[in-house]
Amino acid sequence: MTTYSRTNTNGQSGVILIEALVAILIFSVGILALVGLQATAIKQSTDARYRTEAAALANELIAEMWVSDRTTATLITNFATGGPSYAAWANRVAATLPGGIAPTVTIDAAGTAIPGRVLVTVQWRAPNEPAGAAAHNYRTSAVIQ
Repeated sequence: MTTYSRTNTNGQSGVILIEALVAILIFSVGILALVGLQATAIKQSTDARYRTEAAALANELIAEMWVSDRTTATLITNFATGGPSYAAWANRVAATLPGGIAPTVTIDAAGTAIPGRVLVTVQWRAPNEPAGAAAHNYRTSAVIQ
């Protein structure tokens, strides 16, 4: 008569289930990390687009100054904050960038620093930012003579 001995499998029961749950947990954490990475990439891409548009708008205004009468008095009259050419440009800025922050243009007329120096500051606030967040800005300067 042959006797068969059974091994005790009670210590092994449920191990496969635990391994499967751990694998699902690791997979889920990885997927959540990828979703977070994608969200950050989209936000950075949008911020880069706004910076690029701000730079193009500032350079556009400086180019308009170069092709106009470049005397300091005329530049101040037409392009400084509040001038007619400034107003048309500020409307383009408002239509392109979000946030409703008026850009500023400063022209050094006194000659105390650099005669004909123009400082253009474009500001915006991204639509998804909280209300108390600091505005983004792009500043550039040129000497128009």
